Amino acid sequence: MEIESMRLLATGLTVAVGVMGPGIAVGLIGTAALNGIARNPEATSKIQTNMILAIAFAESLAIYALVIALIIKFA
Repeated sequence: MEIESMRLLATGLTVAVGVMGPGIAVGLIGTAALNGIARNPEATSKIQTNMILAIAFAESLAIYALVIALIIKFA
């Protein structure tokens, strides 16, 4: 019983800590993109393309944390 509860706690902490960084990164990326578009509306398509690519890379870290949490839970 004690090992299972520790495993669940480790799973929850892994997801919580692993998602904080990408969440902050996505917010900063969005803020920077909106500021760039506000300053130079003609460059919207270039900024938006780079923003989506950067968000995808940041979210891949969150998916990695989720995979690690699932490994902890079921292994």
